[in-house]
Amino acid sequence: MTVITCSSTSPTSTPNQGECVHLDSDEQLYQVIGVDDRHDRCWLRRWPLARQGSEVFEISLQQIRPARPHRS
Repeated sequence: MTVITCSSTSPTSTPNQGECVHLDSDEQLYQVIGVDDRHDRCWLRRWPLARQGSEVFEISLQQIRPARPHRS
């Protein structure tokens, strides 16, 4: 069985793929799927992953903040 993890991000850097963040607007945990720092955007999905999958959405890097990884 493959274990997928969500790693923490540095508070002062642009997040990397696989790192966990929170939105400024809520406390839900999200995993970074991709980053376009040239356009100040990133793609996230809820963490932990839902059985039926988690929808990916685009958001400004200005609207996210670092988070610690989810522990099960």
